[in-house]
Amino acid sequence: MQLRFKSFIAASCFLLATFGAKAQSGNYDVFVPISKYLAQGNAEALSAWFSDNLDITVLQKGGNSSKVQAKQIVNGFFNSHTPRSFEVTYTAGRANMKYAVGNLNAGGETYLVTIFVYCTEEKNQIQQFKIERVQ
Repeated sequence: MQLRFKSFIAASCFLLATFGAKAQSGNYDVFVPISKYLAQGNAEALSAWFSDNLDITVLQKGGNSSKVQAKQIVNGFFNSHTPRSFEVTYTAGRANMKYAVGNLNAGGETYLVTIFVYCTEEKNQIQQFKIERVQ
């Protein structure tokens, strides 16, 4: 009797682990790694999420930029305003587009960051990125 029970428990644990892993992959939060790189001030890692061309605005300057240009813009901001922390305060979206707003504490000030991410099964890419000073 105990052997059957132990086998049942082992099989149940295996099934829960298998189905749990699949459920978690469907609920992947793209903003977790992006938030980490913003908090670290890591323009190199953050730019890996950039689309080849994206709309970027940093402190009211910007426009449509290449991935390389956007990385330079963000790196310049991080060099002038050392990030201390970043917290997502709001997220929304649908199947192929996710949106987040958060507060970036950098250089002794708070900035509002807005991020639009285009999502496909193959990859997630930042299409729009904006940093604004909070008044």
